[in-house]
Order: sequence, then structure tokens, then C-alpha cells
Amino acid sequence: MPRIPTSALLLSFLLAGVCLMGPSVRAQSTQAAEPQLDATAQPPTEAEVRERREKLIANQHVDDDALNLYERVERYVDRSGGSPPRVLDDRTYRVVPTGGGTMKILLRNDGALVSGDDYRHQLEAWRDVLQMMSTPGDSKGEAARAKYEKRERQRSDFVNAAKDAFLPKWLGRESYGGHSCDIYELYPNPKFHPASIFESALAHVTAKIWLDRDSNQLVRGEAWVTSDISFVAGIAGKVYRGSRVEIDQGEVAPGVWLPTHYEYDFAGRKFLFRFAEHQTIQVTRYQRVGTVPEALADVQSELASGKGPIPVQDP
Repeated sequence: MPRIPTSALLLSFLLAGVCLMGPSVRAQSTQAAEPQLDATAQPPTEAEVRERREKLIANQHVDDDALNLYERVERYVDRSGGSPPRVLDDRTYRVVPTGGGTMKILLRNDGALVSGDDYRHQLEAWRDVLQMMSTPGDSKGEAARAKYEKRERQRSDFVNAAKDAFLPKWLGRESYGGHSCDIYELYPNPKFHPASIFESALAHVTAKIWLDRDSNQLVRGEAWVTSDISFVAGIAGKVYRGSRVEIDQGEVAPGVWLPTHYEYDFAGRKFLFRFAEHQTIQVTRYQRVGTVPEALADVQSELASGKGPIPVQDP
């Protein structure tokens, strides 16, 4: 498994886990370990869990679709393991939609702003992709669109499959990031029958999520691998026990909640080669660019203006 897909895989586990799938498991609130929990909160009923489950699934699909219409700024910081960790790489990108996924436009590399010429060349590359994707009958554009749509269907199916993959345990209620949240722990459902190699990996993951009570959206999530995940009987590789990922989300537009922070800490093996990643991603400056024709008009206007790289500050 290459580095980036491994990150995406762990994030998919967490996003799949937000759906509170399956019948709920009642538990007493662990107030001694969680001093901020609301001691007056009552556990939700089975009917409430089912209702929130369906709303959460629907919200997640809406948010996933909306992400394809927004650009944003993402700062990637890779660190070494151990203590104290060292910064290995620090890059900031403008991440833009293309109609067949996203493209990263480099803004800063280890604190240094890219040159105006380099930035313009990247804008031109984005424009060229958008033109390709908006041209009817373009074979490369159609192939890219088909590949992207297949990937999106797989992601949607993966989230839906989690209906049976996890059992939620309500822990209590607390305020997080200014939101009143219900907190759940999610455990693998032993009765779940996976339909793919990726779904089978869900049996090795547990998660903890914070759900906004008003909007029924994910505010925060943490997921961790509780036992090694093997691919092709371990021949293709493994993700090792103890690997973890966390995500924070915020409302970037009315009714649209998108990620604002990711953190990955995981290790594994690809064939015979071991790898590890300790990465933080901060996401800011969401801006709706719309459909491919709308994005194309925007980038053409930006190129005509001659503007340089957008100014960014450390989040």
C-alpha cells in the first residue's frame, strides 16, 4: 500500500464509523475518567439512535458531495517519530477541485512562498485539466471522470456498509468546540459480514466520535487500529496495531460541515518495506468554486489578473 492511500484508508475507517451503525450498546457514563461530561444527560433511546443514524448518514453523503465544490488551503506537516519529534516536511497547498478529484497547488515550501512564475504555471495546469474535463467527448476527461465516479461510489458504499459494521456505546455529553455533543465509542460488530477486503478491515478498528446535537454532524472523531490489518494475507502489506487517525470538522457554510484538522500516526509494511507516518493537516480558507465550468471561469479570470500566490499564514 502506498503512503497516501494508507492515510485515506484510515480516514475512511473513521468516516465510516461516524454513522453509528447497528443496535446501540448501553453503558454508564464514565464521569470519573471524563470530568467534563454533563452528569445530567440521559442516554438516548434505541429509536433516537436509529433516527440519528439515518440523519448522520444522509449528512455525511451531502458533505462528501459538497467537498467537490470547494477549494481550500491545506498545510501538511510531517514529523519524525520519537520524542521530541522533528519536522521533516512543511508544505502548504491550495487544494482545488478538477471534476475528477482535486489538484494541489503549492503555495509554501518550508516557509518559503513559491515564485510568481511557478504559481502561474500551476494555475495553467489547473485550467488545462478543467478545460479537458469540460470538453464533451474528450477521451482523457471521460476516463478521468469514470475513474473518479467509481471511487466516489466505493467510498459511499463503504460508509453505507458501516451500518452493520459497528456497535455504538453512548458515553455521555459534553461541549466541544462550542458545540453540545453526544459522545460514542464504536466497536466492531462480530455479526458483520464484510463484502470486500476493505470492509473486512473494519473489524480491526474502533473509534470515538463527538456528534453535534443540533445538526447531527461530526464535530470530532478518533479512530485507532486495535489489531494488525493484513492485505492479501499479509503479502501485500499491513497496517500495524496502534495506528490512529483523528479529524475535526466545522460548518463552512450553512448545513455544510467539512474537515478542518487531520492527524495521522501510523506504521505498517508495504511488501518487505516498513514505513511510518506522523502527519498533521490543517485546513482553512474554504471557498466555494462550484461546478467545473464555474471553476474554469474563475481560474481564467485569475490568470488574466496576473495575481501572485495567495497570502497564507500559519493556522
